[in-house]
Amino acid sequence: MKFTVSKDTLLIAVNTALKGIAASSRLPILSGILLSAKEPYLTLQSTDLEISIQDKIQALIEEEGACVVPGKVFAQIIKSLPDANITFTLEDTVLLIDCERAHFKLNTMSADDFEEFPSYEINTSVQLPSQLLLDMVSKVKKAASTDKNRAILNGILLTVENNTVRLVATDSYRLAIADTNVETSSLESNFELIIPSNVFYDALSLAGEKEDVLIGETSNQIVFTFKNTVYIARKIEGNFPNYKQLIPEESATKLSVSNNDLVDALHRVSVMAGQATPVKFSIDAQNQTLTLYAQTPDQGGAKESIPAEIEGENMDIAFNYSYVQDGLSYKDSESLDLELQSSLRPGIFKSYGAINYLYLVMPVRIN
Repeated sequence: MKFTVSKDTLLIAVNTALKGIAASSRLPILSGILLSAKEPYLTLQSTDLEISIQDKIQALIEEEGACVVPGKVFAQIIKSLPDANITFTLEDTVLLIDCERAHFKLNTMSADDFEEFPSYEINTSVQLPSQLLLDMVSKVKKAASTDKNRAILNGILLTVENNTVRLVATDSYRLAIADTNVETSSLESNFELIIPSNVFYDALSLAGEKEDVLIGETSNQIVFTFKNTVYIARKIEGNFPNYKQLIPEESATKLSVSNNDLVDALHRVSVMAGQATPVKFSIDAQNQTLTLYAQTPDQGGAKESIPAEIEGENMDIAFNYSYVQDGLSYKDSESLDLELQSSLRPGIFKSYGAINYLYLVMPVRIN
């Protein structure tokens, strides 16, 4: 095997393939990247047996062949090389890497031992703007459960209906929903798929800001394709919870606050809130203020008041501060609405813009 490729092109492909290697495995082959040279492409492939990634780049192929290189070491070598063309020559089981005055010898593994890339036949699919979708995933993914015993809640529900794209995630303590409008006239019917949250985020991160990504499903796989990259993951089987029944139609108290004011005040007050200490929201409709409190027996307390436009009853309600911070960490709108029914019912944060966002949080009982 012998081929030549530019450093910049190869490094992007290597970083893509790195997303698929096993973080830890007893099988060294799973920490490797398969290099396959066949005119006119160099194909890079990786897998951890849960996901599989394949990326093709243009290369000057002088002699076809294949080998498996240790992924992280290979990436470090390529990153360290000058910005120039790199020539690779496989001699027996040693890969020679030559770039200007730099020369490396890298031991390889047999391509015959590498997992074959999964075959797939997409049943249904939808094509969407990757950056917009990534922004939506970033908003909701922290609400997805990390409990491996609740696989269905590890996923994000993607639905596309009447040009409305919706993402939903919940861990049963909070619920996040992001909506946006996208032209999907080529979609013949509604589209619905549950995608593992980390898979969803990683795949879109690789797609790039200006790329559209095609998301498809087979009988047991989720398939992302963009440019010359294919990203395949196992499908989550089961039915997503009926989240719509959790959203109340009416509220006793509504308030609108500056997004920046609330996030900044919450950040300051939470300095005094330990992991088990909630932050109390005290709504004063007469004075049109929202006051945040945090109190710990050992260290003391903190409070901060911010102006708010309030309709309805005075109310005190408390939340796990880290849950609220997770939901409000993206300051992409100037104002934020909070809707409350009672101190024992969920609070609902809402913001509006290119992405409409709803974040429901279960309250903590106030002593």
